[in-house]
Amino acid sequence: MVVPFTPSAGVLEWVNGTLPLGEYLIGSTRDGGAHGRYGAGDWTFMKCRQHMTVESDKRKAFQEVCVNFRPVMHHFFLERFFHPADWFQKRLAYTRSVAASSMVGYIVGLGDRHSMNILVDQASAEVVHIDLGVAFEQGLMLKTPERVPFRLSRDIIDGMGITGVEGVFRRCCEETLSVMRTNKEALLTIIEVFIHDPLYKWALSPLKALQRQKETEDDLETSLEGGSPQDDYEGNKDAARALMRVKQKLDGYEEGDMRSVHGQVQQLIHDAIDPDRLCHMFPGWGAWL
Repeated sequence: MVVPFTPSAGVLEWVNGTLPLGEYLIGSTRDGGAHGRYGAGDWTFMKCRQHMTVESDKRKAFQEVCVNFRPVMHHFFLERFFHPADWFQKRLAYTRSVAASSMVGYIVGLGDRHSMNILVDQASAEVVHIDLGVAFEQGLMLKTPERVPFRLSRDIIDGMGITGVEGVFRRCCEETLSVMRTNKEALLTIIEVFIHDPLYKWALSPLKALQRQKETEDDLETSLEGGSPQDDYEGNKDAARALMRVKQKLDGYEEGDMRSVHGQVQQLIHDAIDPDRLCHMFPGWGAWL
């Protein structure tokens, strides 16, 4: 965890006892992990298909990858918690933490939720999010825009058990969102502080956007030639727009319509697991996991 004080200085803190989700699922070099241990698919096939860029083939490629790779997150609990009561309790804690972090992340527009930015506590099984630099929907400004409200990919759901997104997950999402709506004014007051923070950049520069998705140097140079540093962000104007969007979310506005807590959660879950959205995610985000 990093707490920034200035653009070039901050405090670094280790998150002890945690494991990156991506490291558990596919290993640090993408050639092992739980997917490798449990024979969940053909790695050569996946590496070939996930980098397809033809627009009309993206959904087909994503569906083929999903067919060839079974989710394996449920093995995390089987490997570590042998007593049935302990297994059930940890899986419940995992589901609740995913629900709470998903709703909070959606409200603040947290992006860049690839599998290495989500840690799993190996003792409690709760998830911990790191690298919070892409917030207030800045993910929509990346070269490959992130159009899902939070990470709810197949492996994330697999860890919740047979009920998946129904039952505990949905109820915890609704409860979390209800609490945030009830305390809307307090939350908006806290967020308003950022408007007057001279260190916070409300829009991603072309350089930062490309660095996030690790494009080639040629793409980087081309992008930087197309805009001036003065166009990167507009300070308080961008901050005001971000604050307005947070307020709309807390009021329940989705796609121009005001929704109940139940209806808003239903829409968000639908968007988060929508194959048409997932297949257009940046390959490094790992929508197939």
